[in-house]
Amino acid sequence: MAAPAEEDVMARYRSPLVSRYASAEMAYNFSERKKFGTWRRLWLYLAQAEKSLGLSITDEQIREMEANLDNIDFKMAAEEEKKLRHDVMAHVHTFAHCCPKAAAIIHLGATSCYVGDNTDLIVLRDGFNLLLPKLARVISRLADFAEKYADMPALGFTHYQPAQLTTVGKRCCLWIQDLCMDLQNLERARDDLRFRGVKGTTGTQASFLQLFEGDHSKVEELDRLVTAKAGFKRAYMVTGQTYSRKVDIGVLAVLASLGASVHKICTDIRLLANLKEIEEPFEKDQIGSSAMPYKRNPMRSERCCSLARHLMTLVMDPLQTAAVQWFERTLDDSANRRVCLAEAFLTADIILSTLQNVSEGLVVYPKVIERRIRQELPFMATENIIMAMVKAGGNRQDCHEKIRVLSQQAAAVVKQEGGDNDFIARVRADPYFSPIHKQLESLLDPSSFTGRAPQQVAKFLKEEVRPALMPYQSKMGGKIELAL
Repeated sequence: MAAPAEEDVMARYRSPLVSRYASAEMAYNFSERKKFGTWRRLWLYLAQAEKSLGLSITDEQIREMEANLDNIDFKMAAEEEKKLRHDVMAHVHTFAHCCPKAAAIIHLGATSCYVGDNTDLIVLRDGFNLLLPKLARVISRLADFAEKYADMPALGFTHYQPAQLTTVGKRCCLWIQDLCMDLQNLERARDDLRFRGVKGTTGTQASFLQLFEGDHSKVEELDRLVTAKAGFKRAYMVTGQTYSRKVDIGVLAVLASLGASVHKICTDIRLLANLKEIEEPFEKDQIGSSAMPYKRNPMRSERCCSLARHLMTLVMDPLQTAAVQWFERTLDDSANRRVCLAEAFLTADIILSTLQNVSEGLVVYPKVIERRIRQELPFMATENIIMAMVKAGGNRQDCHEKIRVLSQQAAAVVKQEGGDNDFIARVRADPYFSPIHKQLESLLDPSSFTGRAPQQVAKFLKEEVRPALMPYQSKMGGKIELAL
């Protein structure tokens, strides 16, 4: 096969995280343009702060840098990097080419990690700021769903075996509670981020102390000024050449935890789809199977589970990277971090967008839910029947034995004959239970088996969920369309 034309993008591997799924804003956040544009802004911040503290930097040099922040010749930078084998110096030279007056003071006193690490921290912060409103929107949509179905009884499952009743809304609150924990964790991880700041080659600030002729106060002020210009309240007080790679562990750990939450939610939805109780949205022209036209596969939830598994594994990268950073730093972190940090945010972005689409179109089938309750509720009602019989003057042990026999007969009909549960019909036909025959309807009312589920939903949404969403009210906008 002939080699493809160099400009044929379809002949090259492209990460589906960007080409197929991720939002434009998250893809931009990890783009080359954002990265190298931020490098230039950091060089500008450094020059501005150094000038304000007395170094010989002119207004003309500052204006020249300001005028060329986004005027990046990527072709020149690539050629310089190929020659120099150093990405930061390649971009220093490229920036200097369009800022000849400022060329002498660009990157003054700094090390590569001044732009590299500080840019990473800016991108991580901005990544959280993109994810948080999306997570809040998912929680808001699910909260609306939970409120709507707060009272609807549904069969509960433990060990995926029929258990006591819950409600559709209460089950949804289990999902919401996990996501609220994730919202809090993401906010904390973002707010805990500090700036690397202006620390020099091994973190000692020696180069800046030399520039300012031993004036420690000016070096400290330089660090503070640049940190503030970059939008951070604090910088790490001590660093090596890099900020501690444990920071990356904290970032990816909360994203991995979010992945676990989404995987659990979407697994529940897939199981409910199999039970035909609840389904994700299914579009008019959507095809479930190329061979079986009747199928309605839960492909959105499956996508979330698939990508969530990838997200959960990514935290292993920063764990291992932090463990092997020798002394002030080694470069074996670089290539790994280029991949895992971006992929974690891109993947989280995708699963939140997809889950929002799912949560906006969940379809509930009440008749199916009712039928499943009718199949299992008679067995669950046995305790209520025993109590009613005792109140009517019956003997608890005699009643228990009668119910044991009848329930086993009914179970045989269900399991061996494939019939419906006829336990209540057997109770009605047995004269022993005649004292409570008129009570059977009330004893079998599903709403009497859901406990405080409706009240729990109302209290939880009012006191915990809605307040947590308040900071994001202005970003709760319209529905989202599913990516490819």
